[in-house]
Amino acid sequence: VLLKNYGREVDVWSAGVIIYILLSGVPPFWDESEQGIFEQVLKGELDFTTDPWPSISESAKDLVRKMLNRDPRKRLTAHEALCHPWVCVDGVAPDKPLDSAVLSRLKQFSAMNKLKKMALRVIAESLSEEEIAGLKEMFKMLDTDNSGHITLEELKTGLRRVGATLMDSEIDALMEAADIDNSGTIDYGEFIAATMHMNKVEKDDKLFAAFQYFDKDGSGYITQDELQKACEEFGIGDTRIEDIIGDVDKDNDGKIDYNEFVEMMQKGNNPLGRKGQQSNVNFGLGDALKLR
Repeated sequence: VLLKNYGREVDVWSAGVIIYILLSGVPPFWDESEQGIFEQVLKGELDFTTDPWPSISESAKDLVRKMLNRDPRKRLTAHEALCHPWVCVDGVAPDKPLDSAVLSRLKQFSAMNKLKKMALRVIAESLSEEEIAGLKEMFKMLDTDNSGHITLEELKTGLRRVGATLMDSEIDALMEAADIDNSGTIDYGEFIAATMHMNKVEKDDKLFAAFQYFDKDGSGYITQDELQKACEEFGIGDTRIEDIIGDVDKDNDGKIDYNEFVEMMQKGNNPLGRKGQQSNVNFGLGDALKLR
């Protein structure tokens, strides 16, 4: 495609990219810029070492590898892809799309303070369709009645469907953690915030935009009043604003500056995974759905 010379083989490539995203939750080729992504595509180096790939079947990896062969003459045809053992009805296709990493991320989300949860919701709403394509499909899978909200029963059913072995009390806790506005359900924005890949939190533009959302007067600080108003906007009650600020306010001046905000947002994130991508977050809705 980048060389402006393509035929039907490009459709197999596109399908391979989609399968990679559905299985891992991240795109096969990544960089901070569009040009960088193009260069990664031209290199064609696939990562099958970062979680969750070690737990995904060799058959699935073989299919993805053959569909993403840079040489269109050696790439599988559509018919060959459909006949691959991982796809065939009688073949072996045990992998559960987006399960472990999503559960991992949701569990980590549950341990975050209210400010970080709200900030992630702000960042989630700024992401493009391409950045959250896999999560969108997972949300649709869980939202069985297409209401735009995931109920507790839908969450329990969905987690069991992907093989998660959690007690009802644990699922209740995950539900409560992801339900930022305490509505009793998880809406689309809350789901994306709780399960998105944490490389989004490493981007300066995303972090600064999120900080500005709370710093309404542009003073360079998030004050108690501004945080109180944000909690009201998100429908968050029964929250001690002083405690939230106290967790983040390193210099004890009673407010949060940008550096303190960034430190809070990046705290607890795992070390970098492949090619500069941030590895996934800890135990949360992400973990339950195994979105790593």
